[in-house]
Parts: sequence; C-alpha cells; structure tokens
Amino acid sequence: MPSEIAQAAKADSQNPSRLHHHMNIEWAKFIHGEKGPAREASLRVRASIVGRTGILLLSCGTGAWRVRDAMNTIARSLGTTCSADIGLTTITFTCFDGVNSYSQNLALPSTGVNTAKLSVLADFVNHFAERYADKSAEEIHKQLDKIKGQVGHYNGFQLGLAAGIACAGFIFLLGGGPIEMLGCFFGAGVGNYVRHTLIKNKVTTVANTALGVASAGIVYFLVFHLLSLAIPNLNQGHEAGYIGAMLFVIPGFPFITSMLDIAKVDMRSGLERLAFALLVTISATMVGWMVAMLIQFHPANFLPLGLSPLALALCRMAASFAGAYGFSMMFNSPQKMAITAGLMGAVANTLRLELIDLGHMPPAAAAFCGALVAGLFASLINAWTAKAFPRICLTVPSIVIMVPGLYIYRGVYNLGLSNIGVGATWLTKAALIILCLPFGLLVARVLLDRKWRKID
Repeated sequence: MPSEIAQAAKADSQNPSRLHHHMNIEWAKFIHGEKGPAREASLRVRASIVGRTGILLLSCGTGAWRVRDAMNTIARSLGTTCSADIGLTTITFTCFDGVNSYSQNLALPSTGVNTAKLSVLADFVNHFAERYADKSAEEIHKQLDKIKGQVGHYNGFQLGLAAGIACAGFIFLLGGGPIEMLGCFFGAGVGNYVRHTLIKNKVTTVANTALGVASAGIVYFLVFHLLSLAIPNLNQGHEAGYIGAMLFVIPGFPFITSMLDIAKVDMRSGLERLAFALLVTISATMVGWMVAMLIQFHPANFLPLGLSPLALALCRMAASFAGAYGFSMMFNSPQKMAITAGLMGAVANTLRLELIDLGHMPPAAAAFCGALVAGLFASLINAWTAKAFPRICLTVPSIVIMVPGLYIYRGVYNLGLSNIGVGATWLTKAALIILCLPFGLLVARVLLDRKWRKID
C-alpha cells in the first residue's frame, strides 16, 4: 500500500493538471479499450460523450435550456435517455439505456463567454447523428479535444481595442461627447487588457473585475488631466464620462441567460447566473465608487451636444454599431458574427432611444421594444444561416449596450454617500430596464421558436 501511494504521488508530480483545485478529467483513459461505433459502446462511454458535450457548452456561457437540449440530442443519437440538472458551472446528469443507468457530476473552475466555440459546438451537436455517432468514442473525444483547445480569435491588445471602441460608443449613447469618448476609449482599453491578462493567469472573478475597473478609472483620470493641460479652460463637466470607462465589465450573458432560464423554470441555473451577474456588477460599481472618491470625480449630467434630431439619430446608429460590435469581439465572435451583431444593435438600440426621445416612451418599455426587435432579427438570421449563428451569440451583444450601467453606478454611488432615496430611485429604474430586456427576447423566442415555447 505505501508503495502504491508513493507511485500515485509521483504520478501527480509529473502531471500538473492533477494538482489543480478542479482536477482535469483524463477522458482518453476513461474510454480506454472501447472499440467500434459509439452507438454500440458501453453506457459509461456513451454517457461520457453526452456529459462532455454539455460541460463544454456550459463553459461557453450559454444557458441551461440550450445545454440540456444539446445533451438530449447527443443522447438520442447514442440510444440513451438523459436527465440533467444544470447550474452555472456544474452539471449532474444520468443516462439510461432501458436496462442500466450511469450518473456523473461535472464541474468547471469558472465561467466565461466564447461565442466562437459555442457556434462550433452547436454545429457539432446539430450534425452529430450523421457525422459522429458511427465513429468510435476515441475519435469523438479527439474532436471534442480539438474544440476545447481552440484559442481565442483575439489577443489582449485586440480585446483592449474592442473594449475601447465599445465603451466609446456606449458613452456617446449615454450623452457624452468627443472628450468623454476619448477618455473611455483609453480607459476601457487598458482596463480590459488588464482584466484579460488576469483572467489568462487564472485570477479569480472578483479580483480581475476590481483591478480592471480600477485601471480603467485611473487611465480616464490621466487622459482627462492631460487634456485639461492641453486645452485651456476645459469644462470640468467632462469628468462625468469616467463611468463609461468601466462599462466593459457589464455581465451581459449572465444577466440575459439568467432571466431566460428562470422563464423556462430552470431555477437553479437562473438564480446562480443572476447571483454571478450581481457579484460582478457589485464588485465593479463598488470599486468604481472608491476610485471616484480617490480622484474626486462625481457623476453628473453630460454637457449638451447641440446636435439636430437627424444628426443625433445617425450618430446613435453608428455608436450603437460600435458598441455591439466591440462587445461581440470581447465575447470572441468571429468578424462576420460581430458585424452582424453590430448591425442588429445599430437598428434595435437606435429604435429604443428614438422611442424615448420622440415617442416619449418610458425607458423600460422602450428597452422591451428594442430587445424584441433584436430577438426577432436573431431568429430570422439564425434560420437564414442554417443555425450557423446561434441566437444567443447575436442577441446578447446587440442588447448589452441597453443595460443601464449608468443607472446602476449612480445608484451605488448615492447609496455610498447615504443618499438612500436617490440611490434607490436609480437602482429601481435600472431594475425595470434590466427585467424588460430579457422579456423582449423571451417574447421574440416564443413567437418564432416553436420548440422553445414548449415545456415538455
């Protein structure tokens, strides 16, 4: 026995992945010795394919309904029945073949968003029956290894640039001008570069969010200070734009998928996703508030831009495209998908803002209309491209620029100063808009997706 323990310890030291807090599963050893088509493999091996597909999809940030639907599709192709309980980072499932059952628990170390990998996995699932079910389990796992090992489309510099573009557009939509846009471009760019570097080095969510936001706020302050030296009598009202520099951390995917999961009564996944989104939001706003206190910046109304209604609408369309396009890149979307999401955002978000300004519609109702239009576009594009662009990969980037980050920040800022009434008012406005965004997507999905609107 001591010699076996010593051998195990030696094996651990030679395989660093076994020393991780979340140990990697060595799937090749798990299916060792299985030959022939996967359809005819043992239940244990067939279940491994079902579970691994599900956990890879979960790692891309998609919701419980989509993960369960994919696992069911794989299970049917392999002649099994699957029952799964899905959370934010964990899956517990059981596969049945009519005689035996096999259960597994799978977990991720963290959550994230990867729309490119999600698209590839969607194609893998949609064509599994004709392309993979008659191959060996070893070949299927090698294909899943290949998908898992895909590197991101963009490096840290490019992701920083995407964040700068997105937040520069975002701050214009909130009322900022060229000075605010310039500060946000550099602030968000540096902040997201810092955050990406920390994520790459496995730094935990709260820490990478806090340090990314702090970097963004400080860089905005430095840019504003340099501009004030270069431009005599620069209006101090431009400092209000620092809020936009931190908006790259908005947890759009968890917010939207949490509400969609709750609507489908996937309560565990929905509530866990909502809790994660609140964790990121609270961490970002609290750090942003503390940085603002340090550099003595205060949220205020933006200076008027003096644009005509037509010029403002055209600029809003361009800024909405930039925001949705930038966020889509941050989610690792390939360029065609990012441009498509940008065009959807340009139409849907401009419509939302014009409904508020010209139609005098309440912001929450306008947010519902904008999200509904984005959802309808996504369903039509999904059908037109033969499901090459999953709906969630288009809808979230196109409506994340509608999330009221400014309202949330002002609410937390005023609560921090004990202005409870003012803070509660801002947070209530934000909550109404946040609730209306997924509700708009929900209505679009019910209208155009017969499978999704069923509960069986």
